[in-house]
Amino acid sequence: MTTTRTQGSDAATAPAGSALAGLAGLTPGRALRPRAKVLPEHARSHNRSLVLQTLYRSGEQSRADLARETGLTRVTVSDLVAELIAEGLVVELGQRESARPGKPAVLLDIDRAAHQIVGVDLSDHDRFRGAVMDLDGAILATADLPLDGATGEAAADKVRRLVADLVALATAPVLGIGVGSPGVVDLAGTILTAPNLGWHGLRLQDELQLATGLPVIVANDANAAVLAEHSYGGAAGDLMLIRVGHGIGAGLIVAGALVYGSHFAAGEIGQVMVGTDLGLEATYNRDQVLEHWLSVPRLRRGIAEARAAGADVTPALREAGQRLGIALAPVVGALNLSEIVLSGPTDLLDGPLAEATIHTLRSRTMAENHADLALRMTTQGQDIVLRGAAVLVLSGRLGVS
Repeated sequence: MTTTRTQGSDAATAPAGSALAGLAGLTPGRALRPRAKVLPEHARSHNRSLVLQTLYRSGEQSRADLARETGLTRVTVSDLVAELIAEGLVVELGQRESARPGKPAVLLDIDRAAHQIVGVDLSDHDRFRGAVMDLDGAILATADLPLDGATGEAAADKVRRLVADLVALATAPVLGIGVGSPGVVDLAGTILTAPNLGWHGLRLQDELQLATGLPVIVANDANAAVLAEHSYGGAAGDLMLIRVGHGIGAGLIVAGALVYGSHFAAGEIGQVMVGTDLGLEATYNRDQVLEHWLSVPRLRRGIAEARAAGADVTPALREAGQRLGIALAPVVGALNLSEIVLSGPTDLLDGPLAEATIHTLRSRTMAENHADLALRMTTQGQDIVLRGAAVLVLSGRLGVS
């Protein structure tokens, strides 16, 4: 176990809440950032999220500012603000300096120091990583556990140990625990299947919530990563993020909402056949799927073999990029995406692999429809899933992102 703390004191945890109640912020089709009023039967929770979202993104707003920004009445805003102050989520900062006559307005903000978030990333091929973060996604302390080839219950036990150590590192009440896991994960936080870790039907969210007494949200790691890019990376428009690690996954945001799919497997492109080496009539073959060319262990192994033979590693990287482009071209064509983001080891993905991917995409789609298609590396670095785990908690617990 490796831990790093950037600030320290005795940890405190918030009273347990219902993580599933918070998942209203993550349901399929819901826009990530509320911007307008809603029907009366849903009004209070929606308007509460609207106020919190405005403060989270804009900061330092008066009650009158919030009323103007949200379109809510001043009475409604004052009522919601009083409730949020009582819950310790919003704080009054003092009066605004003003040259105008009359009583200066009192400024408000989310109390960003009142709570912390625990985030866990299970996507690395050789270790589980975690962090304690503030509400803006800044990392305050870290911990990790080597995977050492563990699968099944042994791997699950490592997750439990890591989460317990992270909660102990917190120095403020924990708003919630977010976990990004490889594989197919349903909205109840059950890992339906994660073959590389030997997990099938693992009720990880329920187990961690019972063990810690804290709200927990478990989601697919690529979905967590695309949320981080959306919230912290300044991504605009429809977005597909490709997460390259132990396996291959993708997160999709279309029309402002996270895409899950009918069986929660949207973005599971790693098992898509991209090889036609055996002919167009070939049936599904694991040796012809994208993950066969593009996973981190596979790429590292191929590069090591090339170097041992004194050969150039560029062709192997280019072939992996071409296979990725083959897999992505129908998706780009169907959704008319404007941006694709790669997340994973920069030394593997940035350069020949990325160049081959965008070249293949442009050669396999209509130029007039996709001429402005951009492909880039993430701005969030290796912490993207951890920061995405923070967004899971913020969206699930407070309705903000």
